Amino acid sequence: MRVPTSIANRPRTEPVLWLGLALAAVAWGVLWWANERFWTWLLGDLGGLDLGTRLGGGIHFFLYDTVKIFLLLAGLMFVVGMLRASLDLERARDYLAGKGLFTGLVLAVVLGAVTPFCSCSSIPLFIGFVAAGIPLSITLTFLIASPLVSEVAAIMIGDQFGWGIAAAYVAAGSAIALAIGWVFSRFDLDRWVEDMVFATRITRLRAQGRVPTLAERVDAAVGESRDVITSVWVWVVVGVAIGAAIHGWVPEDFFATYAGADNPLGVIVAALAGVPLYVNGAGVVPIAEALWSKGMPLGTVMAFTMSAIALSIPQAVMLRRVLRPPLLAAFFGAVAVGIIVIGYLFNALFP
Repeated sequence: MRVPTSIANRPRTEPVLWLGLALAAVAWGVLWWANERFWTWLLGDLGGLDLGTRLGGGIHFFLYDTVKIFLLLAGLMFVVGMLRASLDLERARDYLAGKGLFTGLVLAVVLGAVTPFCSCSSIPLFIGFVAAGIPLSITLTFLIASPLVSEVAAIMIGDQFGWGIAAAYVAAGSAIALAIGWVFSRFDLDRWVEDMVFATRITRLRAQGRVPTLAERVDAAVGESRDVITSVWVWVVVGVAIGAAIHGWVPEDFFATYAGADNPLGVIVAALAGVPLYVNGAGVVPIAEALWSKGMPLGTVMAFTMSAIALSIPQAVMLRRVLRPPLLAAFFGAVAVGIIVIGYLFNALFP
């Protein structure tokens, strides 16, 4: 049986490779654009499934979100891999070290704010940053800020609650990410990261001490994307399946009973109850506005909103392939505590 030759060993000129990369980028963009539309047509229009029901919506969500995350894994891991293979990572790390920890944390929050990913979709970029040698405290700051401090959530909160509340929300989310990043920087956390994140093809390629050719960079980036997908695909499917089972299920009567203004533990209840919902900013803000209109205190509503956006069971399932249990528990616990503190602070400032 003939063994396929790697890209690096094939007689390809750089213009041909660049043309291939451009065509691959166009194909990726078409798949991204068509993903949700295809499943809506297949299940709803062709299959006659009512996508407005919990069953129909859950099946649609599972298929659409699974494909979306695999597209993100393939695309982002390839792009990050190409950058890692092309750039002098030692110089990048020295740059961050020279700028200081706080600057690195702020840059992570800014990058998180301009990447409109949900709690699961930001994981591929997080893996790439960790593999590139970016300090773990900075990459975890990005992982918090990307879903939490997004422009989509800020705009929708501004529209529903007022722009002063939106500004306070963004400041609070940024403060949570920065504070947790700083606390985590005090500890040696690399030992709690799975070995597969560091033992990558591109790490070995750069270790050869020479500038790799374009064909070698493409070969390594494709191989690394394939390795990551092979390692995490089961976790992705399981995580999205859990999310699909509970997607959009919000027991409003439960919140009115147990997280109302009369319950001093309402913020904690709302923060914990938001974790299983697995929705992004666009999906949770209308729910939050409905809860607020029913008399739930603003801080309790914001705690629910933040936890639903920043934390999720599918995210934990997927991150388990990357982070070992002690660090995963510390990450979730720190974010939850930060959200609860912000919730009580909002209730005090906006009674």
